[in-house]
Amino acid sequence: MNGRFLRRAVLRVLGLGAAAALAGTMATAFAANPIKIGMSMPQTGTLAGGGKAALVALRMWVDDVNARGGLLGRQVEFIAYDDQSSAATTPGIYTKLLEVDKVDLIIAPYATVPTAPLMPLVKERGLLLMGNFSFQVNHTVKHDMWFNNAPWNDASSWSDGFFALGKKAGGKTVAFLASDQEFAQNLANGAKGVAKKMGLKTVYEQNYPPSTVDFSSMVRAIRASKADIVFVASYPNDSVAIVRAVREIGAGDSVKIIGGGMVGLQFTPIMESLGSALNGFVNFNTYVPGMKYPGIDAYFKRYQERAVEAKVDPRGYYLPPYNYAIGQMLEQAITATKSLDHKKLAAYLRTHEMNTIVGPIRYDATGERAKPSVIQIQFRGIVDKNLDQFRQPGKQVVLDPASMKTGELIAPFDKARK
Repeated sequence: MNGRFLRRAVLRVLGLGAAAALAGTMATAFAANPIKIGMSMPQTGTLAGGGKAALVALRMWVDDVNARGGLLGRQVEFIAYDDQSSAATTPGIYTKLLEVDKVDLIIAPYATVPTAPLMPLVKERGLLLMGNFSFQVNHTVKHDMWFNNAPWNDASSWSDGFFALGKKAGGKTVAFLASDQEFAQNLANGAKGVAKKMGLKTVYEQNYPPSTVDFSSMVRAIRASKADIVFVASYPNDSVAIVRAVREIGAGDSVKIIGGGMVGLQFTPIMESLGSALNGFVNFNTYVPGMKYPGIDAYFKRYQERAVEAKVDPRGYYLPPYNYAIGQMLEQAITATKSLDHKKLAAYLRTHEMNTIVGPIRYDATGERAKPSVIQIQFRGIVDKNLDQFRQPGKQVVLDPASMKTGELIAPFDKARK
């Protein structure tokens, strides 16, 4: 081999080596550049009980996916800020996430009120937004890249079963009590339409400021109305105060069923605090002990170990598993599309059924559940100061839907309280 060919061969080998080294460096840099997922979550304020527990579940998913090698060969970095349960804080937080933290994907905060201000922003920027137990925040915005993790759709998901139970128990009249904020008003207005279609006559309607702490006058007014059915749309602090007011004053002999849309009565610390005062109330829920989904038992075992360390809801039946499911859905969409492109991910989520620990999830055109799975339960046999009772089937008896039913409604309400 002459010198010229030898030099060419050496340069070729060196070139291949440099290319391999460069490829290795790029691969290392790519792996070191994490996929950033950001959100706000209420860690203080009225929604903190659910928010802090949900964060435990989301961090579990991040740990799990990173243990499997991450997504697209990159580790996942999770960024969460406290929105203080306030709608006023969320637009600024998400602007920071997008413009300063440079996150790749965003998840909505827990609940309707903190999420609603974000909808125009994400639509304008063409961003995928995974919803987090919101209610009808996309009803007017109509963003085609919104996907809610919640098991409901419109107000009928919450109220059809409730009013059907009341009507079967002989109810003909209904009273409505609702917080004067977006979630409760959307729910109450929808429920009023459902009640009217069922032929129920409204005999009392009252909206109250979210800051209300004394419900005694409203409970007395409900008693005076002699309503058969009482539908309540409330946030956690309100729900606690209403239950206590009913215990002290009584709902009245006419009431067959009371509850429906009371957020907070699903949180273990609130249930433990209220104890026997819960007996007889019928309310929406998403999961109670005894329900079976693939992987749910193993998930709860792990979650409850972490919850003790984090000092959050020790059972975590309501919001946490649905937050873990958000991660599962993102993982499936990213893996299938091999992309972080928001439009591609949205197209996949819109056209495929997702497998999660809370069952299969398929979306309709609005980004809500195509097949809702809200249950109505009745609290029974609850005693005071007993945390372990909420692990047991039978303390929250499933009345609706028929496919999940574990018992019949005990009515009237006064009878069910005993």
